[in-house]
Amino acid sequence: MSATNNENQYSTLIAGGGIAGLVTALVLLEQGQTNLAIVDRDTPERLGGLARWAFGGMALCGTKEQQRANIADSPERLLHDWHCFADFKDDDHWPKLWAQAYANNNHQQVYLWLKQLGLRFLPAVNWVERGLYGEGNSLPRYHVLWGTGWQLVETIIAKLQPYLVEQKLQIFHQHKVITPIFSTTSNSSEQSAAQASVIGALVLNEQSQQQATFHCQNLVIACGGINGSLTNVRKHWPADSVAPSSMLNGANPISDGQLHQAINNAGGKLTNLTNMWNYAAGIAHPQAEFEAHGLSLIPCKSALWLNYLGERIGPMPLVTGFDTHYLCQQVAKQAQPWTWQLMNWRIAIKELAVSGSLHNPSIRDSKLISFLKEILFGNKRLVKQLLAESTELICADTLDELCEKMNQLTPHAYISSEQLNQTVSDFDQQFAHGITLTNDDQLRRIQHARQWRPDKLRTCKPKAFLTKDAGPLIAIKTQLISRKSLGGLQTNLASQVITETGEPMANLYCVGEAAGFGGGGASGLRSLEGTFLSGCILTAKSAAKAIIDKQ
Repeated sequence: MSATNNENQYSTLIAGGGIAGLVTALVLLEQGQTNLAIVDRDTPERLGGLARWAFGGMALCGTKEQQRANIADSPERLLHDWHCFADFKDDDHWPKLWAQAYANNNHQQVYLWLKQLGLRFLPAVNWVERGLYGEGNSLPRYHVLWGTGWQLVETIIAKLQPYLVEQKLQIFHQHKVITPIFSTTSNSSEQSAAQASVIGALVLNEQSQQQATFHCQNLVIACGGINGSLTNVRKHWPADSVAPSSMLNGANPISDGQLHQAINNAGGKLTNLTNMWNYAAGIAHPQAEFEAHGLSLIPCKSALWLNYLGERIGPMPLVTGFDTHYLCQQVAKQAQPWTWQLMNWRIAIKELAVSGSLHNPSIRDSKLISFLKEILFGNKRLVKQLLAESTELICADTLDELCEKMNQLTPHAYISSEQLNQTVSDFDQQFAHGITLTNDDQLRRIQHARQWRPDKLRTCKPKAFLTKDAGPLIAIKTQLISRKSLGGLQTNLASQVITETGEPMANLYCVGEAAGFGGGGASGLRSLEGTFLSGCILTAKSAAKAIIDKQ
């Protein structure tokens, strides 16, 4: 549908068709509001944004799945863990309140609501982001949607379909909200930004390049974050490290931060943009759709994480599942923008995974038998697929052969065969007298992870690398990959955009990643993981409630 005139009138206009925007629309429509519009920059088949491609993990507490596993969780414990990991600043007033709101309301407003929609979670609750020293999730609370984020998006779209047919909702695909329109400009000498009311938005048809004015009673910003622009990522890179000279884009280029800046220019407050949720192990996407398009791997716990010379990164070995922020810091500090994941076939088929719905068809398509086979016998399909599709995964029978192939993927032959053999030999020698006499932090973390049964199913029992039953050797050249913004437009608990002076801007709301998943930075410096999809839902429902309540 295209906007071709200046007479568009809507009760609520939603800028963005990701999961936060879709949930906002659904809740408003179910509460009786009509004449809504969603302005989305993407194509119709990509409605739902990054949630469509997401794995579907959510940090939830007090669930049936936890109870069945004898996990005694509570909002108080979740909030305690949240604060331990977030490292909030003293002036993070609204982020702290949103963290509390998440802890108190995720069960009712997210978990039970999704169950009412007919969605289910995998019975195994995963234990992620445990913290390097136990300061993260103190127990398992990462729930994965059966059907991944793909099924979540499809379910919401199906719920919206009758409203589209009845024309209570319109969706303008490949359109862009350029800027809100206020009843008066925020730089007026008579009125502040908070006193000016939003009355509409300037919208661009990105196909025809025609502009139109959309009038509305409420404007909801749901445009996603800023990390789709690698320029923005570098501009706001945390001061504790230097941005790598090369990195991949795991977001979407349309999440470029331009609407954030337009609202900031009008008086809205932007906060915590240096807080990001990036990943340390990306590869170039085999089906790239834009420049530097990346695919985020879930690194193998048992793989050796090596620098560009083939040396093990340390002194603390890099192991996934404990502190993603720390992994990104260490990768960013390396002398070259790539690192290596070294593993064997035994490790790869049990532990190698890709974040998202595309490479997890058994979960996405709810194929239980196929999923169980992959868990019990190894995901050979995925490993073979990645080896066939990606030039950044290489396989060899010997370390000497592998070293030669690794050097073919870099500008110079940085790795010597002697160094690679020494790295593996040093690791393998630890097993000379059995696992009980090893003294290695990576092995300690693996042993800890395997104490939790769902992790044990996906984590190999520690063994030497070069054993007869290990199969061929595999190396993966990985890079840091951008993903989500943890900061954004600051909002109060009604999802209203806040000015620099702390006042709400009339009729202007912000939800999801655009709001830093609530308050302009609810996760703080580091996320407990799984607070993103659920954060989109929680902030969207908050905005919808505020809009309904003021009618």
